[in-house]
Formats: sequence, C-alpha cells, structure tokens
Amino acid sequence: MEKALQLLSDDIPRVEAQLLEDLDSGVPLIRKVGEYVFASGGKRVRPLLLLLCARLSGYSGHRHIGLASVVEFIHTATLLHDDVVDGAVLRRGNSSANVLWGNEASVLVGDFLFAKSFSIMVRVGSLSILQILSDATTKMAEGEVLQLVSTADMEVAEERYLEVIRSKTAVLLSAACEVGGVLGEVDDARQEALREFGLDLGLAFQLMDDALDYVADQEEFGKSRGHDLEEGKITLPLIHPLRCCTDEERQSIAYVVEKDCLDPGDFALVFDLINRYDGIGHTRQRARDYVESAKARLSIFGDSQTRQALYELADYVVTRSK
Repeated sequence: MEKALQLLSDDIPRVEAQLLEDLDSGVPLIRKVGEYVFASGGKRVRPLLLLLCARLSGYSGHRHIGLASVVEFIHTATLLHDDVVDGAVLRRGNSSANVLWGNEASVLVGDFLFAKSFSIMVRVGSLSILQILSDATTKMAEGEVLQLVSTADMEVAEERYLEVIRSKTAVLLSAACEVGGVLGEVDDARQEALREFGLDLGLAFQLMDDALDYVADQEEFGKSRGHDLEEGKITLPLIHPLRCCTDEERQSIAYVVEKDCLDPGDFALVFDLINRYDGIGHTRQRARDYVESAKARLSIFGDSQTRQALYELADYVVTRSK
C-alpha cells in the first residue's frame, strides 16, 4: 500500500475533499451519517484502484478525482444497507450507523449516496463510464439478493459462493479499474486486462474477508468473530470442510446453522471443524491464486512504478489482518 500512497500523495487529499463536497446536502442528517461512515477507517481500496489504473493508462486530466469519489459512495451505500440487512452492531470497530441513527436513516442515507453517485457520473459526461458503473451497481444488487436466498444453505457449492462474491464485491473493484482505463483511452485489450485484474482482486479481497471473519481479533478486524455464521452465511472457510467432513459432523453443523441464536459451544464446534479440515488455509490459498492471476493480467502494460504499486496493493489483499 505504501508505494500507492506515495504515488498518489497529491490525488488522495483531493479525493477526500471531493467526498465531503459531494456529501453536501440541505438535510443535516445526511452529512452527519455520511461523515461518520467515511471517517471510520476505510482503506479507500476502490478509489486507489481507480486512481492507479488511470495513471497506468496515461491519464493526465482531473475527472479521476470525482470518479474515485463515486466508487467510494457506491461502496459506502452498500455498507449502510448491508448493516441493516445483517443487523450489524459494529463496522470497522465502531458502532454501525444503524445502531446510532436507526435502520430507516441508514437505508435512506444509503439511497442518497447511490442517487448522488449517478448524478456525479452524468456530470463526468462519459456514457461508457456511466454504463460500466451502472452495470456494476445492478450486478451488486443481484449479488446481495443471491446471497440472501443462499442463507443457511448447507448445499451451496464453491462455484455458487464464488458467483455471489463476484457479484456483490468483485464487480465494483473491476469497474473501478476499468474506468481508469477508459479515462486513459487504452485499447480494448488493455481495458479488458484492467477489468479482469479488478475482478480477480475483488474475489481475493472477499475470500480474505471471509477467512478473517473466523480468525481475526474483533478489535483489529472491526466486527465480531464468526459474524457470518451468526447470519447464516455459508462462506468458503465452511464450504470446504462441509464437503470433506463425515455425515455426523455435517449434521452437527446443520443443527448450528439452523439455530436462531448461537451460544459459545456452537461457535466452538464450527471453529473446530474449520480447523480440522483447514478451511482457512484453503480459502487463503484460493485468494493467493486469484492475486497471482490478477498480477499476471497487468503484464500487457510493461513495467513501471504504477504497475509495481498495483502489485503491492494486490499483495496487501492477502496479507491484511483487517
């Protein structure tokens, strides 16, 4: 991450200022909730990807700043909505917005961020960019619904799981990278390379997120350990053990997954199974494979400081602890 932050030392403060400017509203609660979420410690991975890919593509204008704000607005809107759906109480180690202001405010401020994003996109004046980001937003909504209908589904296959995370997480990282290429007017091959780089990286990012949900310290990770299990989300760290375990073990897990309220013994049973069949190791290896695939996509651009910064950012995805 450090190389990226150094290369973008001029752009990052401009994006932060743009976020606050785009948050402007005559309704004080919108700004209050928005500022709280934006200040809660996010790494701004999506804006960084857009800025770096624009730089890699030779772009030298100013539209990348507003579009970096757009992708963070879209991402933040999904966080606000997700926390309501999941009944979350923590986000990045702080009380979630729905806890502080209620579900209604969280949903409506999320709606504002989505609407404002499209307003900014139109202002940029590129139909191609509008198409990329609107398609990504539509796909993200489909991914959230697909995840909802897969809740507590013990039969969910790894392929179905990957379809969910590709839609709900990876497509926005992919769009951010592709928009950078469109700004730089790269050829079709390079635009596709950036799109696929972002998609691979997004898959790796969510895989690591799902692994960390079972192993990370709550204070460091920013949410309770095993939160996905509480919500009935069957993610790869559990999918892998479920296809390796005995029928008796599988029945024990099914009992836990179907419960409305889990106790410490339930968590211990599932954590033990995941450790026994190396669900975390399998998930991390899949994430590393996607990162290597992502980095290979960028060979078409040749070596540069910016490409190295993107490599470093990709490596950060599989080494992060929060």
